[in-house]
Amino acid sequence: MIYVASGNMGKVREMRALFAATGFELALVTGYVAPVEGTHSYTDNAALKARALHAMLQSQGRRDSVLADDSGLEVTALGGRPGVMTADYGGAGASWPERRRKLLGELAATGTLDRRARFVCALHFIDGEGRELGSLGTVDGAIAPAERGELGFSFDPIFFYPPAGRTFAQLAEAEKNYVSHRAVAAAAIVAAIGAAARRLATQVPRGESAAQRE
Repeated sequence: MIYVASGNMGKVREMRALFAATGFELALVTGYVAPVEGTHSYTDNAALKARALHAMLQSQGRRDSVLADDSGLEVTALGGRPGVMTADYGGAGASWPERRRKLLGELAATGTLDRRARFVCALHFIDGEGRELGSLGTVDGAIAPAERGELGFSFDPIFFYPPAGRTFAQLAEAEKNYVSHRAVAAAAIVAAIGAAARRLATQVPRGESAAQRE
């Protein structure tokens, strides 16, 4: 079991689907309080959240693995905003439809024809022994002129993915989970976990020679 440091059910559903084929089961834990995040790094924020949950579980005498995500949308013409501050874009109390309208209005106000954008996702994993691994995934796209599609969450209805000719909100879950920033990061973290497990399996225990093991 891996516990997820998140209260965003859209993310959690997506992460569960992404990790389902790996044999990893993801779950939420009652009582997790997200720490105050920084404003500069997805990687640092994901690590901060994972360490907060890991410390909470450790204080309860539990040696469970944890996983945290930090992600955002970067719009080229807006200087990379909202970026790391995506979840707070438009104000802490803004709804996602309000945030999408604000972003479309802000982009229109620039008068630019450049609608390039990308989604970024950082994942941070800590196992029961405190070993830490991280990964980063991105996917390039563009900001659509208006919302399209009813699926997904956050900025998905205005994130146009050129290879599919549709927004993320128009893609079926399986389609999005094949190409998304979170899918790229998930594949990388699973590979890193597997590599770390193989390294541990080949380590010679202290005081025991390789010959003795054979």
